[in-house]
Amino acid sequence: MTILLFVCGLIFLIIGAEMLVRGASKAASGLGISPLIVGLTVVAFGTSAPELAVSIGGAISGQADIALGNVVGSNIFNVLFILGLSAIIVPLSVSHQIIRFDVPLMITVSVAVILLSIDQVINRFDGLLLIAGLIFYIGILVVFSLRAHSDKKESDQKIQADEHSKDQVNWLLNISLVVIGLVLLVLGSRWFVSGAVSFAGYLGISELIVGLTIVAAGTSMPEVVTSVIAAIRGERDIAVGNVVGSNIFNILGVLGISSILAPSGISVSEPIMGFDIPLMIAVAIACLPIFFTNGTISRWEGALFLGYYLAYTSYLVFNATQHELLPIFNTVMLYFIIPITVVTIIVVVFQEFKGKSKNTT
Repeated sequence: MTILLFVCGLIFLIIGAEMLVRGASKAASGLGISPLIVGLTVVAFGTSAPELAVSIGGAISGQADIALGNVVGSNIFNVLFILGLSAIIVPLSVSHQIIRFDVPLMITVSVAVILLSIDQVINRFDGLLLIAGLIFYIGILVVFSLRAHSDKKESDQKIQADEHSKDQVNWLLNISLVVIGLVLLVLGSRWFVSGAVSFAGYLGISELIVGLTIVAAGTSMPEVVTSVIAAIRGERDIAVGNVVGSNIFNILGVLGISSILAPSGISVSEPIMGFDIPLMIAVAIACLPIFFTNGTISRWEGALFLGYYLAYTSYLVFNATQHELLPIFNTVMLYFIIPITVVTIIVVVFQEFKGKSKNTT
């Protein structure tokens, strides 16, 4: 039964992601909306449904701290693992809108989490502020979409009468694909996580390690499959927009709703305040210089992201089990890996700006 649940969950994830990407991209084209906007909204919010379900469930059941851990862990996973894996498969192009608006906003809302957590609780008023931010973000995206749509030539907007009814049918079909895809993603994610947890139990892995690794990755599995399939299908705007939009929605929407529903708000522990939230902010900031390099996320940058996620997961496991390798691991990361990475990024960004300055002269 466990194997069947695990396999069915994975199949549902793959089929659901394929339907979601196909329906969303075609609906965007038919409605005159850019794939980037769809990736930042419909796809991103839809693939965050498992995180929303888990966080709301934790808030209502009195385990409100699960909501914050779920959001922070998923955001770190989304950038390091999903973008890393997608870029390794196919180098991802990054639009100017993401670089100039969405990534800075992602950094801003990430910093907002630590500011709201200073009193070690995210209360209902904080949640209302986050929801207001989400409404503002959606409004800005709508304005961007309408502005881009109005810039089209009149010849591209003219539709013959016999084609109009066909477009309406196609529009309904594409919306149906999006809805069915989202449903399959949610079900598939739930079954996948349940099967993975059962496997871990059979192997004798502690629940703590399962929560830090399998469950955290499982709730983000819709984003994984959706971004990878979008990258393979050439919908690179959806692949990148899905991750950035999901991270913004996780903070503004998931954390906002959860903190409103939690009876006593969401408590913020010292460990997550001192390590995981700052890491989430650092990961968000790291996107800027990498996204600036030629407007793409290259394969080596994807490998860098993926390597750091593996390092982060290793730290969680070593720290949770107080493994004897933990001090050595911390020393290597602090005095070798991180400095080399920072220097490499600075050099690449400097060469990029130097190359652009030569081209302009």
